[in-house]
Amino acid sequence: MLAYRSFLRAHARVTRCLEGDLIAEQRLTLAAYDVLEALTEAPEQRLRMTELADVVLLSRSGVTRLVDRLEKLGLVRRVRVDSDGRGVQAVITERGEGRLRMAASTHRHGVARYFLNAADGELETLVRACERLADGGVPSPPGQRAQA
Repeated sequence: MLAYRSFLRAHARVTRCLEGDLIAEQRLTLAAYDVLEALTEAPEQRLRMTELADVVLLSRSGVTRLVDRLEKLGLVRRVRVDSDGRGVQAVITERGEGRLRMAASTHRHGVARYFLNAADGELETLVRACERLADGGVPSPPGQRAQA
């Protein structure tokens, strides 16, 4: 239980600090940053809403609400999937790419600052442990697709 609680505390502290930095400097939430980054890294800079929810670890309804807000800001747009009249993809706009570029500096500096106190060996151990958990040590939640 100690490892679990330590992981939760560290995760909560780092994400709260990153969120605070992004809001203060960029007026952008960490979840919005994650969505813009996921779309930028996706093939053709677009993802189906269900895929986007899986990538950014939000519920489908949560990602839909977030994309609604980002669409109103002109940072993303929705497009119908040609092969499937029911499907919708989120696509990052030029404005969204610009906003992500500006916010990336804040994000990078925050990550570096919040991991500064860890020794190199500790970071390598942390990476291995987290990757092992993410790559199969923890099953997908009920109702969600597995990543592999």
